[in-house]
Parts: sequence; structure tokens; C-alpha cells
Amino acid sequence: MDFKIALIRGDGIGPEVVGEAVKVMEKIGTRYAHRFVFTDTLAGGCAIDAAGVPLPKETVEVCKASDSILLGAVGGWKWDVLPGHLRPERALLGLRGELGLYANIRPAILYPSLKAACPLRPDIVEGGIDICVVRELTGGMYFGDRGRRENAQGYGEEAYDTEAYSFLEVDRICRTAFDIAMKRGKKLCSVDKANVLESSRLWREVVLRVAMEYPEVELSHMYVDNAAMQLVRNPKQFDVIVTTNMFGDILSDEASMITGSIGMLPSASLGASHCGMYEPIHGSAPDIAGKDKANPIATILSVAMMFRYSFGLDAEAAAIEKAVTMVLETGYRTGDIMSAGMMPVGTKEMGRLIADVVQ
Repeated sequence: MDFKIALIRGDGIGPEVVGEAVKVMEKIGTRYAHRFVFTDTLAGGCAIDAAGVPLPKETVEVCKASDSILLGAVGGWKWDVLPGHLRPERALLGLRGELGLYANIRPAILYPSLKAACPLRPDIVEGGIDICVVRELTGGMYFGDRGRRENAQGYGEEAYDTEAYSFLEVDRICRTAFDIAMKRGKKLCSVDKANVLESSRLWREVVLRVAMEYPEVELSHMYVDNAAMQLVRNPKQFDVIVTTNMFGDILSDEASMITGSIGMLPSASLGASHCGMYEPIHGSAPDIAGKDKANPIATILSVAMMFRYSFGLDAEAAAIEKAVTMVLETGYRTGDIMSAGMMPVGTKEMGRLIADVVQ
């Protein structure tokens, strides 16, 4: 079976980690008789250098013509001086909007072999951590009205960013979260700030309305500040978390660190169609770019999510996840998850080890 994949290698360590993920995909293709047709295209800082904009029209066209997109990372110090509308990160917002990718799925799993890399006390994480953060991706403050103006009280220039959510935006992300909860532990926590924000009050109203269609799911609500605290105090209480764009951005990064390293966590950005965008949640890490130090596991696990969510290839996804587990249990570690007595490897070697186990 043939699949067309758009590759956005991006900036910094992006090309390195995507390169290792491609090797794993090719091994899966050999083992399961699939053919992956890759098309490289530009987004982020490299696109600014080549085309003057973070998201060229050609990139959007390539992505729309593909079955799914694999993205490395965008951004870096080189482009920090640019104005907001030309920052590399605008490419991500543009792709999500152009492709209608409104749901971001971020699993946070503490592998038993990585317990030593978790910053929390052993008694807190005993028995493991398995959380799925479902983040709304195309609404909220990141997409609301913004600008600068003169302050009405005479305090000089002020800047503003607007948080706004419609009924439809909340309804569809909640249904995604409830559907995922039904396939997991049937437990969903909705995170908002309904004691302060009107947008959060609408959010909670819609969540409660959708919940009536999912009587088997145990629903709870939590303010975002308490949720941030509870992720450290007692992360095992969570199964699926659903929340807004900005809150989800912050909480999913926090969840990644309690599972050992941000280099371990994949993500899927999904919409109404099967085409999705898959990427590690980490950034471009320009300080280690080109040094064979980056952890490629998050990108490799993002490929597993692609197989499962976009292609319905559960066996292939499980083969990748099992390979990652086996390599970690053998004791191989990149620098971000290194601990005493383990065997250090670089980006390429970690990718090779996982690809070899897959085959």
C-alpha cells in the first residue's frame, strides 16, 4: 500500500530527528509491504531564508496533496529578531489553520526503564504514568485578535491578545477527548479558568452538554493553576485531559518533563479528515543541532501515531512502540535520558537501533 508523506524537516535538530524517523518508516515498509513516498518541503526558519516567508504556498499545497505530514521542529536564535508575523512559529499556526487541524493529541508516558529520569519522587510515580493531553489547536488566544494601541489611562503603548472560543470549537475538541477517553480509562478532566474567564465558562457549559452523550466517562473539572500543581503532586490521577490552546501548550510541556524528557514525547494534530500532522513536542534546540546529541524517539513515536490515527495501521504502530521499549530496556540512552550504568548513544545510533529492532 502506498502513502504520500510530506516531510518538513525544519530547523535546528529537526532534520536530524526526521532523518531517523524516515529510516524507521522504511523498515516498516519493508516488513509490512508498504511504500512511503516522501516529498520534502520547507517551513519555519529555513523557509524564511529560502523564500522570505515562514510558510510558502508551495508547502501548503504539498501538505494538502499528502496523506500525512511529518514535521521536525521550527525556529531558532537566528530568527528571533524578526517581527511576529515573520517568526518561524507562524508556520505552525498557518499549517494548522490551512489544514483544519483543530485537535492536538499529546500522550505522556513514563516508561518503566526511565523511572530514574523522572524528577518526581519514586513513590509518586510508582506504577507508571500514562496521560493523554488533548489540546484545542486552532482557537483561543493564539488565533484571536491582537495588536498594539495607546493605553486609555495614558500609560503609553499597550499590547493585547484576545482569547475567544465558539460553541463549535469547544464542541468538536470535547468530542475528540471523550472518544479517546472511551478507548482508555474512561476518565476525562476538563481544564479551564472558569472562575475568571468568560471563554472558560462557555467551555465548561459545552463540556457538560457533550458529557451527557458519554455517560460511561467519568468527568471532572479543574482550574488550570490547580492542574499544573496536581501534575506534579499526583499525576496518576489523570487519564485524559482536555483543555484550551494556551493551557494545553503549557500543561503538555509540564507533563513531558515528569515523564523523563521532552525528547520522548510525540504528538498528533488532527482534523476532520484522516490527514494529520505529526511532530515531537520539543523545539529546534539550536545549541545541539548538528552534534548528534538529539533524542529522535519523540519523532519516531510520532510516526507510530501517524500509522495509528491517519492510516489505521495498528500493528505497524505497535511494532514501533515495542521497538522503542526494547531498546530502552536494553539500556541505550541519548544524553537527555542518561542515567548511571546506561550505554550512551547519539541520534543516529539510537535511530539505527530502533530501526533494526523494527525489522
